[in-house]
Amino acid sequence: MSTVTVTDESFEKDVLQADKPVLVDFWAEWCGPCKQIAPALEQISEELADFVTVAKVNIEDSPTTPSRYGVRGIPTMMLFRGGQMASMKVGAMPKAKILEWLNEAGVHQPA
Repeated sequence: MSTVTVTDESFEKDVLQADKPVLVDFWAEWCGPCKQIAPALEQISEELADFVTVAKVNIEDSPTTPSRYGVRGIPTMMLFRGGQMASMKVGAMPKAKILEWLNEAGVHQPA
């Protein structure tokens, strides 16, 4: 499964009411580092489809949600579990670091 586009309108249903953890990437079209991590997030969404949903929120199209969660810089990645924000990382990082972060947050990839 590839990444899911989430808006202010769909955030409640797609993220807060999701039945598995959701990694939300807050990004914008003009953000270079956001574009750098996009392929890694796409790969993670495919590889860990059974364990986590990777969602993308464009902060320009949907400004309410990022402000509600205090997003000040992008890319900001937040992991939501059971309707709550469980963990957050700000800034671009390589795929291995994103996977490490997810693992530390309790999202385990298959052995």
